[in-house]
Parts: sequence; structure tokens; C-alpha cells
Amino acid sequence: MPGKWISALLLLHISWCFRSVKCGKVLVWPMEFSHWMNIKIILDELVQRGHEVTVLRPSAYSVLDPKKSPGLKFETFPTSVTKDDLENFFIKLLNVWTYELSRDTCLSYSPLMQNMFDELSGYYLSLCKDVVSNRQLMTKLQESKFDVLLSDPVAFGGELIAELLHIPFLYSLRFTAGYRIEKSSGRFLLPPSYVPVILSGLGGQMTFIERVKNMICMLYFDFWFQMSNDKNWDSFYTEYLGRPTSLAETMGKAEMWLIRSNWDLEFPHPTLPNVDYVGGLNCKPAKPLPKDMEEFVQSSGDHGVVVFSLGSMVSNMTEEKANTIAWALAQIPQKVLWKFDGKTPATLGHNTRVYKWLPQNDLLGHPKTKAFITHGGANGVYEAIYHGIPMIGIPLFGEQHDNIAHMVAKGAAVVLNIKTMSRSDLLNALEEVIENPFYKKNAMWLSTIHHDQPMKPLDRAVFWVEFVMRHKSAKHLRPLGHNLTWYQYHSLDVIGFLLACVAATVVLTVKCLLFIYQFFVTKKKNMKNE
Repeated sequence: MPGKWISALLLLHISWCFRSVKCGKVLVWPMEFSHWMNIKIILDELVQRGHEVTVLRPSAYSVLDPKKSPGLKFETFPTSVTKDDLENFFIKLLNVWTYELSRDTCLSYSPLMQNMFDELSGYYLSLCKDVVSNRQLMTKLQESKFDVLLSDPVAFGGELIAELLHIPFLYSLRFTAGYRIEKSSGRFLLPPSYVPVILSGLGGQMTFIERVKNMICMLYFDFWFQMSNDKNWDSFYTEYLGRPTSLAETMGKAEMWLIRSNWDLEFPHPTLPNVDYVGGLNCKPAKPLPKDMEEFVQSSGDHGVVVFSLGSMVSNMTEEKANTIAWALAQIPQKVLWKFDGKTPATLGHNTRVYKWLPQNDLLGHPKTKAFITHGGANGVYEAIYHGIPMIGIPLFGEQHDNIAHMVAKGAAVVLNIKTMSRSDLLNALEEVIENPFYKKNAMWLSTIHHDQPMKPLDRAVFWVEFVMRHKSAKHLRPLGHNLTWYQYHSLDVIGFLLACVAATVVLTVKCLLFIYQFFVTKKKNMKNE
């Protein structure tokens, strides 16, 4: 490479460093699976801009592989929880959420999911204790002089570490159950009259009955369902911070909340200055396909191809269900690329190829792709939005039902139930989405508004991390509601005072009237007696 180009690259790197807080130091408290994949996108970009990123990695985590993240530093610490404990738990959680949980009402989350979340909370409490009680590790972190901590609020503990290190922290998240933490700790404004509660499966303009259901879901998640054993966490945080506090109060100190969603997926609702919606972090232009895959795609002719993936966490589909799906796929003229890890279905058609891995984004960005069969994970949905591909949604767990419900409401998808889906159901859905231009038109509309942003979602996310590093906080953006107690926040004290004033006024008025009445009655009696 010519010397002038090397000099130019060095100058570019130096300029990034000066723009980016002179290359700051970022500490990360992550979660596994898709949560890690999403936060890693931000971390990789921070590394590209010259920042030093250190990830606290519990030895029980398996997905956080240092070998696959050469630009990041990992501080691995021993844990009382084993890899087998966590892996077995997440397999169990996935199976319960996908196959055992009824989707008829949000009340079905108790007691099945409540027990699962209690167990998950216990694991995170153990991991957090393993960090803060490790004096050698905490001393090393103190001496490292980090500028900011980035965390996922589903994995509790990051906020405590930030407090102990006296550094500001930000959250990156998609959702918590029923938006419980967002509302209690972040003071998010989510009126249930027109904002569907996450995990309710509702979307779009709600009918009266749906608004009743939404209200019930909100009350259930706010006052009954718990993502954590609050008493254990509150006493733990109080002990280590040396003052009375709670998990919710500590989480409420987050400088910024980076929500992995956006208005092309969400329905509009009020938001706060310290909340930014950065959905589509993972979206990028398509790259060329591998040669053999490109040849298969091109062999589809004018019919095009269908991309089918139910994500990376689903591998236990029954043989009967796999054959049902394969038969339906065999009936369409399109070629199908199916991400499938299991016994090859007996009904697999000549038009279908199965792969253990697919370059999903590159396929969705291919001009011959006509439709995307998806479980409704946020990353896959955003890649489909980015490339303008209509969807057939087969949601399995988590917020996938909500994501697909929103896409259905926006006219870019149809939805099927994995438990009751028949051959004809899938075939009819495929024919509807591929042949009816209504779905493609709406998918392209969503793609257009997604691209029409002054700043890319990833750039906005990185900007806020750097902003907090530059200014040591973003407290000027945090609502003053964080300084109020729950009854002050809801103006219950003011309402009580005004009601007391009204009651006192009414009582005094009644007493005055009775006194006047008694005075005149007495006077009249005296006049008669005279």
C-alpha cells in the first residue's frame, strides 16, 4: 500500500479518536444468544472507531466466544453457575414458551413463566454476586478507569457494577415483560388505550374488547408478574451500596435507553429525551451469495425464491411438523432455501434445499426473493423490512407474536400458529403473500421509511455511547420524574390533597348552612312564642 494511503488511514483513525472522546474505555455486562448478537454490533462499531471495549464474561456463558470477537477484550471470571445449568435452563425455557404456554391470554404466563423467570433471576443474582464479591476482579476494574458501562437490563447486575465503579451506564434492549422495567425504572410513557402491551400479541387499532384485554395485560405485568425476585435483589443492592435502595431505583439511573425497535415496526407513542429507538442495527446491504447457492437461486427463473428460517434456537421440531411444512413448500413453483437442522423430511420437494446455516440478510436482499417465512425475531423482521420482503410469520416465543402482529397490522405479513398449522394453511399463506401485490407494496413502503432517516440506527446508538463518555452523563435528558416517589409520580398526593380540600369545603359549607338554618328556625320559634 502506498505510503500516502497509510498516512491517510492513520489520520482518519486519529480523527475518529478525537471525535470519539479521544478513544474511551467501555465496559460491558452482556446477556447471551440474540441479546449478545445485538449488543456486539454496537461494540464492533465502537472498536472500529478506536475505543477499547472490555466484556465481563461469566465462565458459565457459552455464546460469548472470544475467538469470534478478535477486536474485543474479555474479562472472564469464575462463577458458581455452570454452563450446563444455563444451557439446560434456556432449552427448558424455550420449550415451555413455545409449546406449553397458552397464547389465549397474557394471564397464562403465571405460574409457568413466572417460575421460569424466578429461576432465571436466581442465576443472574448468582452471577452478579460472583463479580462484586471477587475483590481481585473489582480492584482490576477500578484501576482500569472505564468511562462508561453498556448493559442489557434483562441481565440484571450491570447497573450495580456501574454504581460500584462510579461510572455512567446505558441500556440496550428490545423489551422486558409487559414493559414493566421500562415503565417502573425508565418512566416510559405507554398509554394502554392505544399502545399494545408487549407479550399481549395485540397490534394496530384495537377494538373495545382488545383494549380491555390490553388493560388486563398491563395490570397483570405491572402488579403481578415479576421478572426478578425483587426482595432478594433489593436487599443485595442495599448491602453492596451501603444505603437503602432497590433494583428499580438503581436501574432508573441509566443515562440512556437504546431500544432495538423503531417506528417502522412499532406504533407511535410518547417517548422521552433519554430514550432512542435504534431498531435495525443489524441491517446492511446484501453481499453476493456463495456460488452453489447463487446457481440454485438463479435456477428459479421468474418464479423467484422463498427464504425460510425459524432462527438459531429452534432445533427440536417434530418429524410430523417438518413433513407438514415440507409438503406445503413442495407445492409452490418457487425454489425454497430452508434453514433446517434435523432429519430430512420424507415429503421434501425437489424445489427445496435445506441448510444448517443461511446467509439470511444476503438472501433477503437478493432480487429474486419473493417471501420470507420467519419466526418473527426482531433481527429477521428488520432485515425483511430493510429489503422490502413480505413475510409469513410463524411466531414461537418472546416478543415474536407481537412483532408479527405489528407486521400483519401494517399489511406486510400473514400469521400462522405453529401448534395448529396444517399443510393447506401454510400453502394458502404462501400463495397469498407471493401472488397478492398488497403485501409487497406495504413491505416496500416500510423499507422506504426505514431507509429515510438522517442517521443510521447503528450510528445513533454509537453516538449516544460516545455522548455519555464525552459529558460523563446525560442527566439533562433524564425526566425529573425519577426524583419522585411512585405516589408523587402518579400525583396521588396532590389528588389526595385536592380531594381533602373539596371534602373540607363541602363539610364547612354544609355546617354553615345547617347553622344558618338552625339560626332562622330558632329565631322563628322565638318570634312565635312572643
